[in-house]
Amino acid sequence: MPPSPLAPRATGPNDPFQEPHREDCPWCGSPRLRTRMRATDPLRHRPGTFAVDECRDCRHAFQNPRLTAEGLAFYHRDFYERHLEEFAARILSAGAVRRRHRATAHALSALHEPESWLDVGTGHARFPEAAKEFFPYTSFDGLDPTARVEQALLEGRVEEAHRGYLTTPGMAARLRARYDVLSMFHHLEHAPDPRAELRAALTALRPGGHLVVEVPDPRCAFATLLGRWWLPYGQPRHLHLMPLANLRAELEAQGCTVLVTDRRAPHIPYDLSAALSLVLAHFHPILRAPAAPALALASAVDHLLAPLSGLTRVSNAYRVVARKGTDAVG
Repeated sequence: MPPSPLAPRATGPNDPFQEPHREDCPWCGSPRLRTRMRATDPLRHRPGTFAVDECRDCRHAFQNPRLTAEGLAFYHRDFYERHLEEFAARILSAGAVRRRHRATAHALSALHEPESWLDVGTGHARFPEAAKEFFPYTSFDGLDPTARVEQALLEGRVEEAHRGYLTTPGMAARLRARYDVLSMFHHLEHAPDPRAELRAALTALRPGGHLVVEVPDPRCAFATLLGRWWLPYGQPRHLHLMPLANLRAELEAQGCTVLVTDRRAPHIPYDLSAALSLVLAHFHPILRAPAAPALALASAVDHLLAPLSGLTRVSNAYRVVARKGTDAVG
């Protein structure tokens, strides 16, 4: 059982929350690694340091050492999710989040009218709630490692709630070939094994079904510029950051046809304002209110740069829509 969320954590070589440091890339196996950044927990300020390494060959970025299953459970506890949501609400209003969900659903309306849709990493199931406007005859289910999905079921935002990961024992078998569409919005970066999560996703899809994946883009220029204060690094919860080329190649290797790649629409204009908020929360909590003008200016610059997201490396996220092969097994 994970320790109390209020208890201080032990850190060091015997830390039960971290696996041994690995010397090769979990994506391609190359030993040519470099440390991309080190950071403490920026939201709860617990003791301990988390590192993100990058493979010099395939450019896959990953947490090293990685959190153990116990560590993942600890950082996915509902109190931590609520704290993260409160921080996000200071950067993006609820109205802005709803508009993004509606815009995403509208963009995906080209998928016509699927009978069933599983939203993985659904949280409170705000995306299924928004998508029902564009897919009124689609049955939406949700999967999430936290109790939020069960609350979403009680409040009618999904028709079935599944708690865990797609790779949770028995989950893929239970969901086999049940869905026409499976979406993963900012979920894959949390998965201990992204390849296994993708295989399980394709198992849950019917042949010819569509997989929608949206993840942070580690090639974003702001990741280099802002370092540890770049919010999508998401330490300690984000375990993997995959370049678009890697994800595309993996989907094609698993028998999918990639239909759409998009860096413009998934971009969230919050890089500078989120970084400033993290810095203020870390160093000068008492200055948050007087810093409001600076935060407003940072947000204005974020939005000013947003139109460039599809043309340059400004975009902090990308989306892939792929179709499962009709002759695929599983």
